[in-house]
Parts: sequence; C-alpha cells; structure tokens
Amino acid sequence: MSGVATAISVMVAAGTLMAGAIVIGEAGVMSQRAAGAADAAALAAADTVTGVIPGDPCARAGDVAAANGAVVDSCVVDGAIASVTVHVRGGVLTAAARARAGPPE
Repeated sequence: MSGVATAISVMVAAGTLMAGAIVIGEAGVMSQRAAGAADAAALAAADTVTGVIPGDPCARAGDVAAANGAVVDSCVVDGAIASVTVHVRGGVLTAAARARAGPPE
C-alpha cells in the first residue's frame, strides 16, 4: 500500500507544478498582450493628435486597445505626446501596461 500512496503523492505534486507553470505562462502572455495594446493605442492617439488620423485621440486609443483585447484605463494628451494605460483580463488574472508616444524630438 505504501507504494500506491507514494505514486499518488508524486502524481498530485506533478499536477500542482504543471498547473502553476500554466498560470505563470499565461501571466507572461497577458503581460505581452497588454504591452502591445498599450503601444498601439498610444501610437494611434499620437497620430490623431498630429492630424495623421482624424478623430478624438483618446477615443481612437480606446478603439485600438479594444481591437487588441484591452481596455483603456487612462489616456492623457499633453501637447503632441499621448500617454495611455490599458489592462487585459484573462480568467482570474489581469495585466496592465503603460505607453507614451509622440513625434520624435
């Protein structure tokens, strides 16, 4: 019987480690998705400020973030510089990212 208990314990431990690895991997993927969405949203807002694209900069940032699976938490335009913060949700995890964009100095 002790061999069966040991085998079950090893299987439970392996399953727990695999579940932890999956959660850590998903957190990394979500972090990258949030960063990409923030970058794209900030660029879209900055392009709108400079007149490359028509419309409201923060509305454009929201549209681009939504297309990338993110939600804009804040959008601040200071001159020609756009700063955007977004978050992405996946299951019980949430990842946030921030980006700034504007014309070259």
